Amino acid sequence: MFHWLEKNPFFFAAAISIVISFAGLIEIVPNFSKAGRPLVDMTPRTVLELAGKNVYMKDNCMACHSQMIRPFKSETDRYGDYSLSGEYAYDRPFLWGSKRTGPDLHRIGNYRTTDWHEAHMLNPPKIVPESIMPAYDHQFENEADIETAYAEAVTVKNAFHTPYGDEFKRTRAAWDAHRPKVLADAKIIAADMKDERVKKAISEGKVPEIVALIAYLNSLK
Repeated sequence: MFHWLEKNPFFFAAAISIVISFAGLIEIVPNFSKAGRPLVDMTPRTVLELAGKNVYMKDNCMACHSQMIRPFKSETDRYGDYSLSGEYAYDRPFLWGSKRTGPDLHRIGNYRTTDWHEAHMLNPPKIVPESIMPAYDHQFENEADIETAYAEAVTVKNAFHTPYGDEFKRTRAAWDAHRPKVLADAKIIAADMKDERVKKAISEGKVPEIVALIAYLNSLK
Protein backbone atom coordinates (compact mmCIF):
# COMPACT_ATOMS: atom_id res chain seq x y z
CA MET A 1 0.00 0.00 0.00
CA PHE A 2 2.82 2.39 0.84
CA HIS A 3 4.38 1.78 -2.57
CA TRP A 4 1.05 2.62 -4.17
CA LEU A 5 0.84 5.88 -2.20
CA GLU A 6 4.36 6.82 -3.22
CA LYS A 7 3.36 6.46 -6.87
CA ASN A 8 0.25 8.63 -6.46
CA PRO A 9 1.33 12.08 -5.19
CA PHE A 10 -2.22 13.36 -4.70
CA PHE A 11 -3.30 10.51 -2.45
CA PHE A 12 0.08 10.57 -0.70
CA ALA A 13 -0.38 14.24 0.15
CA ALA A 14 -3.97 13.59 1.25
CA ALA A 15 -2.85 10.74 3.53
CA ILE A 16 -0.14 12.89 5.10
CA SER A 17 -2.66 15.69 5.68
CA ILE A 18 -5.08 13.31 7.38
CA VAL A 19 -2.38 11.88 9.65
CA ILE A 20 -1.06 15.33 10.62
CA SER A 21 -4.57 16.66 11.24
CA PHE A 22 -5.47 13.68 13.43
CA ALA A 23 -2.22 13.96 15.39
CA GLY A 24 -2.75 17.70 15.77
CA LEU A 25 -6.25 17.22 17.16
CA ILE A 26 -5.00 14.66 19.69
CA GLU A 27 -2.31 17.10 20.82
CA ILE A 28 -4.26 20.37 20.76
CA VAL A 29 -7.85 19.59 21.81
CA PRO A 30 -7.10 18.16 25.30
CA ASN A 31 -4.77 21.06 26.12
CA PHE A 32 -7.25 23.59 24.78
CA SER A 33 -10.02 22.07 26.86
CA LYS A 34 -7.83 22.11 29.98
CA ALA A 35 -6.73 25.71 29.40
CA GLY A 36 -10.34 26.83 29.15
CA ARG A 37 -11.24 25.47 32.58
CA PRO A 38 -11.27 27.74 35.64
CA LEU A 39 -7.94 28.19 37.36
CA VAL A 40 -7.37 26.39 40.65
CA ASP A 41 -9.11 28.15 43.58
CA MET A 42 -10.85 30.53 41.16
CA THR A 43 -14.32 31.64 42.26
CA PRO A 44 -17.06 33.47 40.34
CA ARG A 45 -17.53 37.18 40.89
CA THR A 46 -19.57 38.43 43.82
CA VAL A 47 -22.93 40.06 43.20
CA LEU A 48 -21.40 43.49 43.86
CA GLU A 49 -18.64 42.79 41.33
CA LEU A 50 -21.20 41.58 38.79
CA ALA A 51 -23.11 44.82 39.26
CA GLY A 52 -19.85 46.70 38.67
CA LYS A 53 -19.21 44.70 35.52
CA ASN A 54 -22.66 45.73 34.29
CA VAL A 55 -21.77 49.39 34.95
CA TYR A 56 -18.51 48.84 33.05
CA MET A 57 -20.51 47.55 30.07
CA LYS A 58 -23.25 50.19 30.34
CA ASP A 59 -20.71 53.00 30.17
CA ASN A 60 -18.88 51.19 27.36
CA CYS A 61 -15.50 51.07 29.08
CA MET A 62 -14.43 48.27 26.72
CA ALA A 63 -14.48 50.73 23.82
CA CYS A 64 -11.20 52.19 25.09
CA HIS A 65 -9.82 49.50 27.42
CA SER A 66 -8.91 45.90 26.72
CA GLN A 67 -8.79 43.05 29.22
CA MET A 68 -6.38 40.74 27.46
CA ILE A 69 -2.63 40.93 28.03
CA ARG A 70 -0.77 39.24 25.20
CA PRO A 71 2.37 37.13 25.84
CA PHE A 72 4.80 39.81 24.66
CA LYS A 73 7.52 41.30 26.87
CA SER A 74 6.39 44.85 26.09
CA GLU A 75 2.95 43.99 27.49
CA THR A 76 3.93 41.89 30.48
CA ASP A 77 6.48 44.52 31.54
CA ARG A 78 3.72 47.13 31.61
CA TYR A 79 0.60 45.22 32.63
CA GLY A 80 1.78 42.08 34.44
CA ASP A 81 1.43 38.38 33.63
CA TYR A 82 -0.17 37.60 30.30
CA SER A 83 -3.81 36.54 30.37
CA LEU A 84 -4.80 32.87 30.58
CA SER A 85 -7.97 31.53 29.01
CA GLY A 86 -9.01 29.88 32.29
CA GLU A 87 -9.26 33.31 33.91
CA TYR A 88 -12.30 34.07 31.76
CA ALA A 89 -14.14 30.83 32.59
CA TYR A 90 -16.87 32.60 34.57
CA ASP A 91 -17.11 35.74 32.42
CA ARG A 92 -20.21 36.15 30.27
CA PRO A 93 -19.72 38.03 28.06
CA PHE A 94 -15.94 38.32 27.67
CA LEU A 95 -14.67 41.89 27.81
CA TRP A 96 -11.42 41.41 25.91
CA GLY A 97 -11.91 44.62 23.93
CA SER A 98 -10.34 45.41 20.57
CA LYS A 99 -8.76 48.84 21.08
CA ARG A 100 -6.53 50.52 23.64
CA THR A 101 -7.17 54.21 23.78
CA GLY A 102 -6.48 53.69 27.47
CA PRO A 103 -4.38 50.97 29.14
CA ASP A 104 -5.29 47.32 29.50
CA LEU A 105 -7.20 46.69 32.73
CA HIS A 106 -6.92 42.93 33.20
CA ARG A 107 -4.49 43.26 36.14
CA ILE A 108 -5.49 46.72 37.35
CA GLY A 109 -6.54 45.33 40.74
CA ASN A 110 -2.87 44.63 41.43
CA TYR A 111 -1.65 48.21 41.15
CA ARG A 112 -4.57 50.63 41.60
CA THR A 113 -6.49 51.30 44.79
CA THR A 114 -10.05 52.29 45.65
CA ASP A 115 -9.16 55.91 46.42
CA TRP A 116 -7.19 56.16 43.15
CA HIS A 117 -10.21 54.98 41.15
CA GLU A 118 -12.47 57.41 42.99
CA ALA A 119 -10.30 60.41 42.17
CA HIS A 120 -9.67 59.21 38.62
CA MET A 121 -13.33 58.69 37.74
CA LEU A 122 -14.19 62.15 39.08
CA ASN A 123 -11.46 63.97 37.13
CA PRO A 124 -9.22 61.76 34.94
CA PRO A 125 -6.85 64.52 33.67
CA LYS A 126 -6.14 65.61 37.24
CA ILE A 127 -4.77 62.15 38.02
CA VAL A 128 -3.30 61.35 34.59
CA PRO A 129 -2.50 64.68 32.89
CA GLU A 130 -2.32 63.23 29.37
CA SER A 131 -5.67 61.41 29.74
CA ILE A 132 -8.52 62.13 27.32
CA MET A 133 -10.97 60.06 29.37
CA PRO A 134 -14.18 61.90 30.32
CA ALA A 135 -15.34 62.27 33.91
CA TYR A 136 -17.95 59.84 35.20
CA ASP A 137 -19.56 61.95 37.88
CA HIS A 138 -22.96 60.35 37.22
CA GLN A 139 -21.68 57.10 38.69
CA PHE A 140 -21.55 58.82 42.07
CA GLU A 141 -25.24 59.75 41.75
CA ASN A 142 -26.76 56.67 40.07
CA GLU A 143 -27.69 53.61 42.09
CA ALA A 144 -26.27 50.28 40.90
CA ASP A 145 -28.75 47.60 39.86
CA ILE A 146 -27.79 45.02 42.46
CA GLU A 147 -30.95 42.96 42.13
CA THR A 148 -30.35 42.35 38.42
CA ALA A 149 -26.78 41.31 39.22
CA TYR A 150 -28.11 38.76 41.72
CA ALA A 151 -30.53 37.44 39.07
CA GLU A 152 -27.58 37.13 36.69
CA ALA A 153 -25.68 35.04 39.24
CA VAL A 154 -28.68 32.73 39.65
CA THR A 155 -29.06 32.44 35.88
CA VAL A 156 -25.45 31.47 35.16
CA LYS A 157 -25.52 29.09 38.12
CA ASN A 158 -28.47 27.20 36.64
CA ALA A 159 -27.63 27.50 32.95
CA PHE A 160 -23.84 27.14 33.01
CA HIS A 161 -23.22 25.41 36.36
CA THR A 162 -21.22 28.37 37.64
CA PRO A 163 -20.36 27.43 41.24
CA TYR A 164 -22.46 29.86 43.21
CA GLY A 165 -23.69 28.52 46.53
CA ASP A 166 -27.00 26.89 47.35
CA GLU A 167 -28.25 30.19 48.76
CA PHE A 168 -28.50 31.57 45.23
CA LYS A 169 -32.12 30.80 44.34
CA ARG A 170 -34.70 32.34 42.05
CA THR A 171 -36.88 33.64 44.87
CA ARG A 172 -37.47 37.00 46.51
CA ALA A 173 -36.67 35.52 49.91
CA ALA A 174 -33.26 34.34 48.69
CA TRP A 175 -32.47 37.79 47.32
CA ASP A 176 -33.61 39.49 50.51
CA ALA A 177 -31.36 37.16 52.50
CA HIS A 178 -28.36 37.88 50.27
CA ARG A 179 -28.77 41.66 50.09
CA PRO A 180 -27.05 42.33 53.48
CA LYS A 181 -23.93 40.55 52.14
CA VAL A 182 -23.87 42.88 49.13
CA LEU A 183 -24.27 45.94 51.35
CA ALA A 184 -21.47 44.70 53.61
CA ASP A 185 -19.17 44.31 50.59
CA ALA A 186 -20.14 47.81 49.44
CA LYS A 187 -19.32 49.29 52.86
CA ILE A 188 -15.81 47.85 52.65
CA ILE A 189 -15.24 49.66 49.35
CA ALA A 190 -16.90 52.88 50.52
CA ALA A 191 -14.74 52.96 53.66
CA ASP A 192 -11.77 53.91 51.49
CA MET A 193 -13.69 56.61 49.60
CA LYS A 194 -14.13 60.30 50.45
CA ASP A 195 -17.11 61.44 48.39
CA GLU A 196 -19.98 62.46 50.66
CA ARG A 197 -22.59 61.32 48.14
CA VAL A 198 -21.22 57.81 48.42
CA LYS A 199 -21.18 57.92 52.23
CA LYS A 200 -24.78 59.15 52.34
CA ALA A 201 -26.04 56.52 49.88
CA ILE A 202 -24.34 53.69 51.76
CA SER A 203 -25.82 54.90 55.05
CA GLU A 204 -29.25 54.71 53.40
CA GLY A 205 -28.69 51.14 52.23
CA LYS A 206 -28.03 52.10 48.61
CA VAL A 207 -25.06 51.19 46.42
CA PRO A 208 -23.82 53.87 44.01
CA GLU A 209 -22.60 52.70 40.63
CA ILE A 210 -19.08 53.91 41.40
CA VAL A 211 -18.83 51.56 44.40
CA ALA A 212 -19.89 48.54 42.32
CA LEU A 213 -17.54 49.54 39.50
CA ILE A 214 -14.58 49.89 41.84
CA ALA A 215 -15.38 46.51 43.38
CA TYR A 216 -15.23 45.03 39.88
CA LEU A 217 -11.99 46.80 38.96
CA ASN A 218 -10.40 45.69 42.24
CA SER A 219 -11.24 42.09 41.33
CA LEU A 220 -9.24 42.25 38.09
CA LYS A 221 -5.95 40.64 39.13
